[in-house]
Amino acid sequence: MLRNIISNEIFTILIIVGLAIVATAKLLAPKRFHDFMLVLGNDRYLKIHARDQKFFDRFDALLFGNLAISLSLFCFIIYRQTTTVNDIPINDMLKFGICLAVFILIKVLFERLIGSVFEIDSLTDHYLFQKITFINYLGVLLLPINAILLYSIPPTLPIIYGIIILLLIINIIGLISSFKTYQSIIKLNLFYFILYLCTLEIAPYIILYKVFVSN
Repeated sequence: MLRNIISNEIFTILIIVGLAIVATAKLLAPKRFHDFMLVLGNDRYLKIHARDQKFFDRFDALLFGNLAISLSLFCFIIYRQTTTVNDIPINDMLKFGICLAVFILIKVLFERLIGSVFEIDSLTDHYLFQKITFINYLGVLLLPINAILLYSIPPTLPIIYGIIILLLIINIIGLISSFKTYQSIIKLNLFYFILYLCTLEIAPYIILYKVFVSN
């Protein structure tokens, strides 16, 4: 009986694209990239580059592009592991990646708008810079993780759950680091900041959960 061979050609191409994007970001700003890779244990990157942040930053934009690719790949690896589907059309992967990127971008722009309405622009800008930094950091970490799951270690459910927990822990560490750095600003605007978190950090994911559960 012929064995069903799983093709990873599309995944391989996307991993190479992600690596090329990260390499471009490193060539564009090697010192900044070095500080960025140490952000988990050192707040130097957040303190220095938060002051120089722009509405559109090429370095962050490149890493965000890698995030969209890497996160989409990770989601499809999970999907392939939890279903009987082996071959995933490239169109579906592209659509999912674009939708993911658009969702995050719209959310960030809306957060900036709400921050302006609440007149906490400075706090919002610092918080968003920290959040974007750490989700981009997760995108870089997912590059080798995706490669290992595809070509080395079979992606069993316990391994997938372990990776998700690890990514959540890293994100929580980032949030705690940000709160410590900007605690004086947060204390001055505590009510608005809590309202901001409930509106834009909790509510959207509850709505998405309800949508997926209902379907």
